[in-house]
Amino acid sequence: MTVVLGLRCQDGVVLAADSQITDGARDLSYPAQKLHPLGDSGAWAGSGSRAVLLELEPILAESATQVLGAPNIGRGLQEQVLPLLRHHYESFIPEVPGQDSSGSTPATYVMAAGYTASGEPFIVDIDPHGLIGRYEEVGFHAIGSGSAMAQQAGALLAHFRMTERDVDHGVLAAVRVLDALRITSPSVGGEIDVFRMTPDGAKELSPREISAVRTKIKKWEKLENEALDRLPAD
Repeated sequence: MTVVLGLRCQDGVVLAADSQITDGARDLSYPAQKLHPLGDSGAWAGSGSRAVLLELEPILAESATQVLGAPNIGRGLQEQVLPLLRHHYESFIPEVPGQDSSGSTPATYVMAAGYTASGEPFIVDIDPHGLIGRYEEVGFHAIGSGSAMAQQAGALLAHFRMTERDVDHGVLAAVRVLDALRITSPSVGGEIDVFRMTPDGAKELSPREISAVRTKIKKWEKLENEALDRLPAD
């Protein structure tokens, strides 16, 4: 199961993901890097066919400047993703003789977030049909087979109004959501990857920095408990 989530904050954007790949057809799980830089001011991730995503890595690495500089960031990303999706869909054999199902499909979501060359924040995805989704105004989006759980977790944190807080608060929220999903769902796991993006550039957090984030989350949870203890019983 994959979970990739994006958060827009007052002064930045966060993109985070787990690192566990679940292969249902073979009944196995293994770690994999899901987040990748998109130029100097963005990052991207995907869910679905690993073959598609592996082929997409060098494509987006080479075209990052073009994508971020496009008049419409969604269309810029779409132009790079669609030809690859079409190729894999055209080569897909839906029915394999002697099997009830093929076990996998090339259906793939791609999500990118960060800042355009003109300094505008974005959270955009390309769905398996090639359609563009824009979520920077909403302030939260998630893709992957665990996205429904991430959306629910995001809704539970909505009252903290992350769009009105700084990007470091957004990092706290993203890590807290993913850590909660790792506890509740065995197919969400592995190390957490996080990109913190501002108009000055994108930064991937190191394991040590993520550990420091978790220390702050413990303080956050403690303050929540103290606030709840102060509420009157009636």
